[in-house]
Amino acid sequence: MTQLKLKDKVFYRKHTLNLGGKILDLTIPKVMGVLNVTPDSFYDGGKNSLPSLILEKATKMIGDGASILDIGGYCSRPNAVHISEQEEIDRVVPAIKLIKKEFPDSAISIDTFRAKVAQKAIDAGADMINDISGGNLDSEMFETVAKNHVPYVLMHMKGTPQNMQSLTNYESIQVELMDYFQNKLYKLHEIGVADVILDVGIGFAKTLEQNFDLLNNLQLFEILSSPILVGISRKSLIYKTLGCTANDSLNGTTALNMIALQNGASLLRVHDVKEAIEAVKLNYKISVLY
Repeated sequence: MTQLKLKDKVFYRKHTLNLGGKILDLTIPKVMGVLNVTPDSFYDGGKNSLPSLILEKATKMIGDGASILDIGGYCSRPNAVHISEQEEIDRVVPAIKLIKKEFPDSAISIDTFRAKVAQKAIDAGADMINDISGGNLDSEMFETVAKNHVPYVLMHMKGTPQNMQSLTNYESIQVELMDYFQNKLYKLHEIGVADVILDVGIGFAKTLEQNFDLLNNLQLFEILSSPILVGISRKSLIYKTLGCTANDSLNGTTALNMIALQNGASLLRVHDVKEAIEAVKLNYKISVLY
């Protein structure tokens, strides 16, 4: 297997995002709170279905220090049920409007692979787009990002949530992801997209071993000069390794979040904001002292 090795190299990376005219500084990593408004999310499905519950969750995450709230209306876990574009819109738009009314200064990300959903969410107040498919599932996504001048999370995934776990064959996962990101970044920059965040897609078309390989070699992707987002919160690589459940995997999540931070993550996408903020603070203390 071909391995990429870039030890002891220093690369320039962009450390800011423009969120609706407000600059988010990623010099110290930030935390993105997950707020799913789906009935079938692998961890918190159905918990945020009512307006009062959505606001309660948003209030807690903002109070705990989340810099961005990531709103999702389409469950992307393996073998998830496919829903229509309109149903996804009907889930996320009211939630975004509700949060923006209560917290007008909050930064909101829309977690979707559909350009129309992304546009409706931006019209409702969303500030950035988090696309699990990297534009592969909607040919209009890149143009939607460009015309709205919003930051874009470019994730790696093969296939769809319904079949991705059968698509885990790689000659070299590191090389293939590097090629994938380089090609996508070229296209995005060519049409004027300024803020792109990379996500290696832990849990998406990857085996358990491949997930740990990517987490361990996260620094390789710093050569691409973009911030790196890591989303490992309560995922199966944790609870399958530990022999527990998603409900019991907070400690494992925090442990791997610290490794992600030490390997170059600028954004942590999590269900538990308070604990992630603590990991960021402790990691920063270590970096300052040593």
